[in-house]
Amino acid sequence: MSDPFVVVGADAAGLSAASKFRREAPDRDVIAYEKGRWISYAYCGMPYFIAGYVDRMSDLLSLSPGEVDEREIDLRRGHEVVAVDPDAKRVTVETTEGDRFDRAYGDLLVATGARATTGPFDVRGVDGAFTLHNMDAAAAIDAYVAEPDAYDPERADVSAVDRERADRNAAMPAPETVAVVGGGYVGVEVAEALTERGLDVHVFQRSGHLLPPFGETVGGRVEDALEAEGVAVHTDSPVEALVGDDRIEAVDVDGDRISFDMAVVGVGIRPNTELLDGTGVELGSGGAIRVDDRGRTSLPDVYAAGDCATARHAVTGDPDWIPLGLTANRAGRAIGATVAGDPTPVGHIAGTAAVKAFDAEAARVGLLDHEAAAEAGFDPVSETVTAGSRSGYYPGAAETDVTLVADRDTGRLLGGSIVGTDRAAVRIDTLATAVEADMTVAEVERLDLAYAPPFSPVWDPVLVAAKVLNGTLDD
Repeated sequence: MSDPFVVVGADAAGLSAASKFRREAPDRDVIAYEKGRWISYAYCGMPYFIAGYVDRMSDLLSLSPGEVDEREIDLRRGHEVVAVDPDAKRVTVETTEGDRFDRAYGDLLVATGARATTGPFDVRGVDGAFTLHNMDAAAAIDAYVAEPDAYDPERADVSAVDRERADRNAAMPAPETVAVVGGGYVGVEVAEALTERGLDVHVFQRSGHLLPPFGETVGGRVEDALEAEGVAVHTDSPVEALVGDDRIEAVDVDGDRISFDMAVVGVGIRPNTELLDGTGVELGSGGAIRVDDRGRTSLPDVYAAGDCATARHAVTGDPDWIPLGLTANRAGRAIGATVAGDPTPVGHIAGTAAVKAFDAEAARVGLLDHEAAAEAGFDPVSETVTAGSRSGYYPGAAETDVTLVADRDTGRLLGGSIVGTDRAAVRIDTLATAVEADMTVAEVERLDLAYAPPFSPVWDPVLVAAKVLNGTLDD
């Protein structure tokens, strides 16, 4: 085993790479080191498990350790790679049992993901205070919000679960009120989940609207959707501190202390890059590992993918850091092929994302913020339209808001957002394709999109928005 492909991290990017490599290079060994017990799970599904939409935690697993073994991948859980020596092409590994050893590699993939940041809020050691960035946290939240005599431990039906943590939270009195700190993806999805579990939910957002990357129109519609279901949304309301020694008691907001018996902090994530400290590796946006179009870092034979790595932005052409699930899976698969001898691009990113808040669906792609677009060298122009999702006479038609942003000089589509209650989010795929293809707004307006009354009006909302924005560009 003189030249194994060593993978650090056994989730989306890591196991995608290992699986593809194993199929393409059956004569070389591949080792996947994972410092914890969890592998290959659906991070984005955790709020829906907490809500009760997903019955069992095992439903969120993509691969079990047994299935990984069947693929002839040497999976080592409880093994943390703590250092990399790129000159010697060697990693240092520590096990949960306290052993420490070095392992040579032929090629190395760093797929260590990211971790939740808490800003000034330290949730460690405070009962009822959580972040949501791993499955053990999801199991603990599910246990905490249940009445002690109603908790079903079989919901967390995976051997990797931190059972001690889950049982401890299950034994506590169920909360009645919760402060969700941060109105981004996690905040919006957790607000829905905990409302479904019967809690009085308050969302605190530092800026003037929820979901800042989606724009003000989407933020306003999502706020309305949450409030219609009883969620109290507080914008322009930065939380200054969590209050409570052993258990959460309140949050401080702009000098006011508001009582709560649960808090979920969702204020961002940070890439896990510490194992490359001292190697001289080049970092990029957000402190993530900078890679080229094949996922290669500045270190020889060292690759990076997933939430710890950058990717090239489809609009600006610059390396950027937008951690999302498809990006990780796609890049991992491409790197596995490259290491096996078939050079494959990891693909560009456009920040395509979707989120729901009860019946409201929202999605975004590309550059929406005018300041960011201007910094990238564009002269941004935008328009927002409201159009029907189906023919007006067909049942189920609903108002859909579409915002498009274009460059005034070239007419190129830079980005867009969509929000509505009737299959709004999936329409973002049309815009994502247009952004990736460098299409102009005029070209988008001429797209031959499907029309039938149950699915769309003659002029799909995307076409209506393109038509209006194209008119503005012509003025």
